[in-house]
Amino acid sequence: MQSKPIFRDDMLAGTVALVTGGGTGIGAEVCRELARCGATVHIASRKAERIAAAARALSDELGVTVHGHAADIRDRDQVRSLVAAVLGASGRLDLLVNNGGGQFLSPAEAITDKGWDAVISTNLTGTWNCTRAAVDAWMGRNGGRVVNITMNTRRTFPGMAHSVAARAGVEALTRTLAIEWASKGILLNCVAPGLIASSGMKRYPFSLDQVAQLARHVPLKRYGTVLDVARAVAWLAGPGGDYVTGQVITVDGGRELWGDWWAIPDPAGFPPALDIAPDPGEEPPPTPHGLVP
Repeated sequence: MQSKPIFRDDMLAGTVALVTGGGTGIGAEVCRELARCGATVHIASRKAERIAAAARALSDELGVTVHGHAADIRDRDQVRSLVAAVLGASGRLDLLVNNGGGQFLSPAEAITDKGWDAVISTNLTGTWNCTRAAVDAWMGRNGGRVVNITMNTRRTFPGMAHSVAARAGVEALTRTLAIEWASKGILLNCVAPGLIASSGMKRYPFSLDQVAQLARHVPLKRYGTVLDVARAVAWLAGPGGDYVTGQVITVDGGRELWGDWWAIPDPAGFPPALDIAPDPGEEPPPTPHGLVP
């Protein structure tokens, strides 16, 4: 994606960053922006072949070495080994971007036990695993920054009950750890993307027609780009984020403030009768014209 840079190319010089889920979509763009700002970037994902190919492609594209690691963020031993590998290669870990995750669109009543557990363990427990490993191995003694990629949790997200529960948990965890670990010099924040035109949308081909209509519910009347999100992460990672912790930075064009998109059918007997109970000692009021008593 070509766009005029807005940060100095040395803003993050000397910074070592680990981005989970860094080979595709938002994660890949975060890697591009961090590397462009001078950071040494490590990316991690579950499938070895896919992450190796992504690391090679990003290295060739950016003209710097992007390190790739295979790790399942649900597995604590693998996560500890991942952090150890980053420290072994680069000697430090200043920034962790918890972007790895996954979910599927489904009405709540259709989510299976296995589906629920998989989404919670990946998005919530996986974020905890990576954060705890980074803090135990480096940040607890040296400080650092953690940016968690979440989603719209404040206005509800019908069809994503499992994921919105996990992401809301991440946001609450972030606020709590920001207080507990402030004295360690660790800043933790979330970036909550709205409707972003990323490769992740391709996972829901059956709903792309519906998704394509959602831009009308965004006040700015467009989808966000992966660069919109990556710039927010870079800002938090750089000097601009020096006094920011425990926050959720929403990047959604104003969507959480406005708009309806989930169809709610009218129940039988709608609209309901308006039955206003009288106050104690008061005669029942006359029925206004047009209202059903």
